[in-house]
Amino acid sequence: MRVLIIGNGLSGTVAAKTMRELDQKIEIDIFAEEKYHYYPRPNLIEFLAGSIPLEKLFAFPEEWYNEMGINVHLDRPVKRILPDSEEIEVEGGEKEKYDYLLLANGGYPLIPPFKGKEKRGVFTFRTLNDTNEILEYVKEHRRVAVIGGGLLGLETARAMKSRGADVEVMEFFEHLLPRQLDVQGASLLKEQIEKLGIRVHLGLATEEILGGDEVRGLKFKGGEEIETDIALVAAGVRANIQIAKEAGLETDRGLVVNDLLQSSDPKIFAAGDVLQHRGIVYGIIPASFNQARIAAYNILGQKKAYEGTVFSNTLKVVGIDVASIGLVHPEEDGFEEIRKEKKKEGVYKKLVTQNGIIVGAIWMGTKEGLNEVNRLISYKINVERWKNSLLEDDFDFSVI
Repeated sequence: MRVLIIGNGLSGTVAAKTMRELDQKIEIDIFAEEKYHYYPRPNLIEFLAGSIPLEKLFAFPEEWYNEMGINVHLDRPVKRILPDSEEIEVEGGEKEKYDYLLLANGGYPLIPPFKGKEKRGVFTFRTLNDTNEILEYVKEHRRVAVIGGGLLGLETARAMKSRGADVEVMEFFEHLLPRQLDVQGASLLKEQIEKLGIRVHLGLATEEILGGDEVRGLKFKGGEEIETDIALVAAGVRANIQIAKEAGLETDRGLVVNDLLQSSDPKIFAAGDVLQHRGIVYGIIPASFNQARIAAYNILGQKKAYEGTVFSNTLKVVGIDVASIGLVHPEEDGFEEIRKEKKKEGVYKKLVTQNGIIVGAIWMGTKEGLNEVNRLISYKINVERWKNSLLEDDFDFSVI
C-alpha cells in the first residue's frame, strides 16, 4: 500500500511517523512545497529572534527520515489531485499513484486588500524563506510595523525587537489576543509588552501602505498615519483548499471532513490547518497533532473517531506565560466568571463556570495551578464549594 502526503509540516510529519510506527511495510511519500525538512513554527520565531541557529531549527536530522523509511520529496509542490485515477500531479507534470492520500498542506497567510501591498518591505511570516528575506531586509530598514496583534503578530514583534529594530504593533480589535484573552487580561498583557519597548496601538484598521517602490508608512481608517520601513502582516491564516476544491472535494472555509477525518472522497483524508471538522477550522497546534495521529490510524483501517479538540493554548507570548482553555468569552446566561489579578507581578487568572463546573480558564503570568485546572476541566468536576478560593496562590488542589 502506498500513502502520499501533501505537506511536510507538523501534521504531515506526525502522520507519517505514526503510520510508520503502526506499519513497517507501507510505502510513505511526502511531497513538500519548501526545500527544507520539517521545522516547528515556534522554532522559526526563535530563529527570527536570533535565539537559535539554523541547524537547531529542524525537528529531525536528515538521516531520521531514511531510518524511518519516509520518502520526502523536497521542493516538489503538488499542483493537482486526480481522484478518478487516484493520482497527484507534481509541478512539472509528473504523476504519482496513491492508494490513500493525506492533505496536510496547512494554510496560507492572509494579506487584506490594502492599497500598496505590493511594495518592497511588505512581508508575511510563515516559512523559512520568509524569515530569511525579513532578516536580510531589516539590516538596512530598522522601523518595523506589525499589522496584527494576535499570537503570531506579538511573537514576531518580540523577535524583531530582539534584533534591535524599532517595533510597533497595530491591532484592529480593541484588545490583544481577542480569541485567547478577555479585556482585563489583554490590558495587563499590553502593559507587559510595552515595558519591553514595543509600542501597541489598538482599534486601528490599516487602509494603505505608503511610499513609492518601498514602504515608508501606514495610513489608517480615519486618516491617522505612522512612519515605518517594514510592514509585517500577521492578519491571520486561511486554509489552503485550492487544490482540494479543483479536485471536486467538498470545501467550505476548509476541506470538509467527517469524524474519521475523511473527505468527500473516501480515499482522501486531511489533518491540520487545511481541514474543517463539524464546522470548525482549528488552526492550533494541539488540534493538528491530534488530527495527524487519528488520520494515520484511519488510513490504515484502525478506526478512530475525532471528537474535536478543546481550544487550549498554552503559550509564551513575548516571554509571558499565557494559557487559554475552553470557553473564555461566554455570551449567554448561566455562566459565572471568577477573576484574580496581581498587576505588579503581571499575573491574571480567570475561571468560567457553569453549574459549578469549570468550562474555561485564562492563566497569565504564572503556570502555578494550571495543570490542576486542566484536570478539573477535563473531568468536569464540580468546584462550587471551592470557587471563591480556587484562584488563591496557596490553594490546595488535592482536596478536590
